[in-house]
Amino acid sequence: MEIAFCRIDDRLIHGQVATVWTKVTGCNRIFCCSDEVAQDTMRKKLLLQVAPPGIKAYVIPVAKACEAYKNPKYAPFKTLFLFTKPADVVRAVKGGIPFKSVNLGGMCYKDGDTLISQAVAVNAEDVAAIKELVSMGIEVEIRKIATEQKIDAMDALKAKGLA
Repeated sequence: MEIAFCRIDDRLIHGQVATVWTKVTGCNRIFCCSDEVAQDTMRKKLLLQVAPPGIKAYVIPVAKACEAYKNPKYAPFKTLFLFTKPADVVRAVKGGIPFKSVNLGGMCYKDGDTLISQAVAVNAEDVAAIKELVSMGIEVEIRKIATEQKIDAMDALKAKGLA
C-alpha cells in the first residue's frame, strides 16, 4: 500500500478533503482511522456517504488500519490516511505504518486547549503525541489547505510555550 498523505483533521472527510486533498494526493482510497468513530454507526455512515466519487472510503479502528497496511492484498491502494488526533497517529506508526510526514489540518478548540494556529487547537495529550512523532523523525506540519505554506508544528508549539 502506498501512503498518499497523512492528515489529522477531527472532521475527517469534509469539503476541503473531498475536493482538494484527494486531488492533490492522487489517492484512490481514504482510511478514516479512529476507534471512536468506527464504533459510531451514524457518523461512520455519514463519512462513507461524503467520500468523493471514484474513491473508496473506510472508517476503521487504528489497529485495523495497521493490519490493512501490511496486507499485500491492498498493495494497489494509494491511501489518504485521516485521523482525529495525534495520539492515534503515534499508535499507527508503532503498529507499522511508516509515515514520513503528518499534516495537522483541523483540530477544533475545546475547553482547556491552546490554539497553535487558526485551525489547530491542542491539549497536553496532543502536545505529547506531536513531540513523540517528531522524536521518531516524522515531519509534523500545519496546513489547513493544500495551497498554504507549511508551518512546523514544533515552532508553533514553542511560540505558545508548549515545547
